[in-house]
Amino acid sequence: MNTTTQASATRLTPVSRTLPVLLAMEDDAEDVGRLSPDDRLTCHVHGRWIHQCVASPLHVNPVTRHRWCRTCATALTVSIDELSGAVTMSCPRCGHGGSAASARLTAACRASLAAVRGRSAGGSRQRAA
Repeated sequence: MNTTTQASATRLTPVSRTLPVLLAMEDDAEDVGRLSPDDRLTCHVHGRWIHQCVASPLHVNPVTRHRWCRTCATALTVSIDELSGAVTMSCPRCGHGGSAASARLTAACRASLAAVRGRSAGGSRQRAA
């Protein structure tokens, strides 16, 4: 099974998984090479959904350009609106700083937000029934 296939399969069912279960599943999939670290919905360092901790300095990597503006040599600022699902990363100096790595991280944050929203909506429907 390739990385893309596993990442897609993991993202198809996060709503039915609790955070601890999804953390463990993603850890296992990453350990055996079936999930890219960039495609995780959870953070193995913080034990949280990726959108909840992506603003941490630990998620800045100048080498891979995760949350990093090469031009300004500055960490990107993260803005996450949990209500609208908007996720943005930009350089506080030049306003740009995008990279493929940061784009993948932004996509993971959006998917993480969607998974949490799906859990909340599913929980509401279950209680109402």
